[in-house]
Amino acid sequence: MGDMESPDTTAPRQSGIRALLPDKAFVTSRKGQLLIAEVALSFICFICFVASSAAAFVTAPLVEFLLAFFLLFAYSSKFNEQFKGFHWPLMDFLRCVSASVIYFIISIIAVSRYTDAASKAAGVFGFIATIVFALDFYVIFNDLANFLKQGDTTEQPNTEDDSNSDSD
Repeated sequence: MGDMESPDTTAPRQSGIRALLPDKAFVTSRKGQLLIAEVALSFICFICFVASSAAAFVTAPLVEFLLAFFLLFAYSSKFNEQFKGFHWPLMDFLRCVSASVIYFIISIIAVSRYTDAASKAAGVFGFIATIVFALDFYVIFNDLANFLKQGDTTEQPNTEDDSNSDSD
């Protein structure tokens, strides 16, 4: 029996539908709350654009909804820790920057150019989504900057004098 591996008893495995639900610790964290807000606002914007006369803008909220939902699932299930080749914070940062710019542009167009109530609602929710995505990329940027500062302090520069070298 020595050749069989013993099961890992450190983390209980969830079965069924509970395995698909996000972890409570992640949901209550700042990143989890931002991702849930991004998913909810992107879905609301998508529904509003579908119901409006500005249906040409339906693609951006749909893509952002799917990307935010994927990252919510990846972060809550620790899927991102299995793929070390991707730089997840950088991808998340670029997603948030592009989403905030795109939401800002389509919200301005939806509010100023279209007169139906669904377009106005999509524009208002788009402005709220712009703020949430901008807050998320600000938080990610600060985390990345702090990480890089910690990396710089661990490296000690070479302080030896090169005046004693024979490089003539």
